[in-house]
Amino acid sequence: MGRVKSAMELALEKAGKIGELSREEKEELEGQEKITSILRECYLGELDSNGLWQRLKGSEPSLLKMAQMNLIGTLWLGGLEEEFQLRREAVVAIETLKERPNTAMIELNLNSIASLQKEYQGMKKKVTEDLRRQIEMHPQLRMQPLKTPDGKTVMQMNVSVDEAVKARLVEYLSSHEEKYNREFLRLIEELKMQIH
Repeated sequence: MGRVKSAMELALEKAGKIGELSREEKEELEGQEKITSILRECYLGELDSNGLWQRLKGSEPSLLKMAQMNLIGTLWLGGLEEEFQLRREAVVAIETLKERPNTAMIELNLNSIASLQKEYQGMKKKVTEDLRRQIEMHPQLRMQPLKTPDGKTVMQMNVSVDEAVKARLVEYLSSHEEKYNREFLRLIEELKMQIH
């Protein structure tokens, strides 16, 4: 198997077919590759926010913004608290490198996102516990219809408590999760607007 080509090599190869890249385009591609490489280390846990700050110190404002947008793009409502904290610290660290940082507003938005994620996780935990209690108290909730060879339908205890809880949790979340998703997306858009 051959070696995997970098984004820069692919872009240059494509540009060779279309025409030469300008100096600015080459610099932008090199910057994107630098950011991607540095953030990869961050995502793998090989680089903390202090190391990220050191590596990005002196970078162009457009690259700092690109790095922050990349980090924000990896946030999701059901994400682990540790992952969120890593990205939060990284976004704030990068913001402090800017000529006119907007750190207070960015931290405020990140706090709102963290609160929403905590509320969402708390709701999921409570619903899971409530469903488990209900299913344990009412075993008939684990029953499912089953066709017999003679064509009749009978009810049979088919699933474990854990399987029944998972199935009912999926049903519950599909009908109640939209509110959280809308609010999460709104907060993410607000955060992106604070990045200059």
